[in-house]
This record gives sequence, C-alpha cells and structure tokens, in this order.
Amino acid sequence: MADQAGKDAKAQLKAAKRAEKERKKTSTDPADMGRMRQIKRAYQLTHEYDKALPLWVFGPWVGVFVIALAIGFLVGHPIYLGVLGLTLGMLAAMIFLVRRTKKATYKRYAGQAGSAEVALGMLPKQWVSKPVIAVTKQMDAVHRTIGPGGLVLIGEGEPGRLKALLASEVRKHERVAYGIKVTTMVMGDKDGQVPLDRLADQIKKLPKTLQANQITDLKQRLRALDAVRPQLPMPKGPMPTNPRQVKGARQAMRGR
Repeated sequence: MADQAGKDAKAQLKAAKRAEKERKKTSTDPADMGRMRQIKRAYQLTHEYDKALPLWVFGPWVGVFVIALAIGFLVGHPIYLGVLGLTLGMLAAMIFLVRRTKKATYKRYAGQAGSAEVALGMLPKQWVSKPVIAVTKQMDAVHRTIGPGGLVLIGEGEPGRLKALLASEVRKHERVAYGIKVTTMVMGDKDGQVPLDRLADQIKKLPKTLQANQITDLKQRLRALDAVRPQLPMPKGPMPTNPRQVKGARQAMRGR
C-alpha cells in the first residue's frame, strides 16, 4: 500500500509538472517566458506598430559584423574579429530593439484612458507607483509614484475636471506627507502638459529629495491613506478606446 501511494504521488507530481510546463508554453505573461521567448514576443508586438523594425534591428547587427570581419581580414584574424563582430552586433541589435519597443508601446497606448500606467512602468525600480488612486465617471484619473525625486501625482484626463480632482488629492497627500513636497504633473499633448512618451523621463529628471528610508516611511503612511479609500472597480492597465468597450468599463466603475 505504501509503495502504491508513493507511486501515485510521483505520478501526480509528474502530471503537475507537465501541466505547468504546458501552461508556460502557451502563456503570454512575460514572467512565464524564457529570455529568448521574451525577446521574440517583444519583437512581434513591436513590429505590429513599427514596420521598419527589421532594418533597425538587423541592420546594425549585419553592419557591425561586416565591419569587424573586414578589419579581421586586414589584421589577419578574421575568425576572432568575426565572432566579436557577431557578439557586438547582437548587443547593438538589442539596444535598438529596446528603444523601438518603448516607442511602439507608447504609440500603442497613446490616447487610451489610464495610459500613464505604461509610462510609470518604465521608471527604475527605486520608484514605487500606484496607478489610478482616484478616478471620475468620465475617466479622469490621478496616478501616484514615489521615489528619489519625491512624491509625484500625475493627472490624466480633461483639464477642467482634472483640476479639482488633482487639487483634492494634493490636499489629502499633504496631510500624511509631513512636509514632503507633492509634485504634480498633467499628462497630455497640450501646452503645460507632459506627453505620454516623455512622462517617465520628466519624472526621472526631478531633483533627488528622498533617501531610501524616507521612501519606505512615506509608503507606510500612504498605505494608511489608501486604506480608507473606496475600492475602485477599475480594470488593470490602459483602457480601450472602442466606444462599446469604454461604455462597458464605465458601467463597471459604477458597479453595474
């Protein structure tokens, strides 16, 4: 009986491992992908919005390899410099892929409600962001991030409605910030606003005013502030622009 139970346990473990392996094969979550599959997926998604991507990725790769190989023949070490050229070319290709992927991501989500979350996701790990801490039925929203540059609130939406919402959030945060300045930004393409593709860079340029221990302390106080907020039935990530999908999202926000 004991031997049979052991065999059954091993069989179940193997079945679970096979199921998990199969799940990861079909998963679109980057956390379930290996490095090469992540690169392939990034290339495929970027190419949908950047048709010139092959030239930007493979052009530098081939160019660096050809130059290195030519130098190799001149100095009498074509194999060594050829391999070096392939390696350096791959590095150049990865650099261009990352840059083009960022541009394509911004292009993909431009104009969608909640797209500021995309820019916040581009910030370094020292920054801790919380998308959509406040939102109206018209999809005007306020996002928050804290890091070396301080406490930043980002408004997104119609400027007239957003002004009151953002001012209200500033007052709430100032009560728990204990003297830490609350910086505000409004995302958009109008005068005085920060475009989506420049938002992360604008935040990173803020003067460093907080140390790591201050950020941790501030996070704890903000957690208490968020605990008294009503739960927002907002879907994760940028909102769609399709009228039917937007209508459904708004109904979800109202709890219908």
